[in-house]
Amino acid sequence: MRGKYKIVVKNNRLHYEFEIKRNITVIRGDSATGKTTLINMLRQSENLGASSGIEVVCSVPCRILEGPNWKLILENSSGTIFFTDEENTFINTEEFATAVKNSDNYYVLITRENLYNLPYSVEEIYGIHCSGKYHDTKKMYNQMYQIYSDYQELSTVAERRTGTNMRDSRWSRYWSGDGSSV
Repeated sequence: MRGKYKIVVKNNRLHYEFEIKRNITVIRGDSATGKTTLINMLRQSENLGASSGIEVVCSVPCRILEGPNWKLILENSSGTIFFTDEENTFINTEEFATAVKNSDNYYVLITRENLYNLPYSVEEIYGIHCSGKYHDTKKMYNQMYQIYSDYQELSTVAERRTGTNMRDSRWSRYWSGDGSSV
């Protein structure tokens, strides 16, 4: 899979709308921001279909990845966006990282933990923002926002190495004897 995918998950009370741009997207957030609710809505839609009252709109299938059969599910899936949360401890394993690397699926990982085994971009770490108050008769809109947006690129400047024998050092090809760069 390549490209961007817009995903809408909604029912008569809640509405999530976001765009997935890379193969690994991480959603983080504090308690009670709607992370688990998003997973539960996707699970209900997958298990109950239209009778769940939940509508999932996306140009590719969106599924939940959980349980002991996760490897079997991945081996038999292609072109799918998988959602999983931190209660599935396999997301912290090297085995899962290898499976992600070797598949053409996209993954949305909902967690508060760092995922050291996975090569995800800081540009694809999102939080959930809720607008509106919770009422039985009023919709709550949940929006994703980038946690590390508008990051600055730091420039690096070579520093002169101090030492007794600059000619023999690996820096000698970058610095002349008078300290100016060459």
